[in-house]
Amino acid sequence: MYTLHIANKNYSSWSLRPWILFRELHIPFAEYSHPFNQDHGRQQSEFAVFSPTSCVPVLEDGGTTIWDSLAIVEYVAEEHPEVWPEDKKARAWARSACAEMHAGFSALRSECGMNCSLRVDLHSRSEALQAELARLDRLFCDGLSRFGGPFLAGSHFTAVDAFFAPVVFRVRTYDLELSELSSEYVQHMLELRGMRAWYEAALQETARLPMYEDKSRVGQIIQDYRN
Repeated sequence: MYTLHIANKNYSSWSLRPWILFRELHIPFAEYSHPFNQDHGRQQSEFAVFSPTSCVPVLEDGGTTIWDSLAIVEYVAEEHPEVWPEDKKARAWARSACAEMHAGFSALRSECGMNCSLRVDLHSRSEALQAELARLDRLFCDGLSRFGGPFLAGSHFTAVDAFFAPVVFRVRTYDLELSELSSEYVQHMLELRGMRAWYEAALQETARLPMYEDKSRVGQIIQDYRN
């Protein structure tokens, strides 16, 4: 069985990718959670025990260690081809979209950091963020229209949906405006069992790390759904 090392569900967008992929595709795995620490040096030391880069996520498979979400997805796909769409054109599109998400959308990451439990009213949207939201909307609509939905590359959940799962939470947290078709996709994703399970677990976490909680630079917190 795979062993997946992740961090806080409320904060760790990178951890969500392989976790939701395994859950939605019913791939068995053991989960180990390693909370982020305000003391970065201490966190680096703690994470170095299982991670070559002191980052998450990390997958262990017997004596093999795989780090980085994209590498994990490709590794698991060797044994579970359902990770990628069966159709060659859909698979090529999905891989391209995953790579774009993996390397891009820096304004979205910076201005709309993941915090599942909050609802935030943004002060404004930078030109860079507006451009990235427009690109995100085009990308979603392209996949949904081209392959028929309800997922980005067709009728089944695949790696490309896992890679955009953190964006789905960001859209809700920051009330980001998308077209009707893209908004329907976001709602469909939020209703998945795995996404609901991640969210409910995030609400139960007690960590309150300032770097993830302080939204004064970008907006005003209007709701916190944690107990």
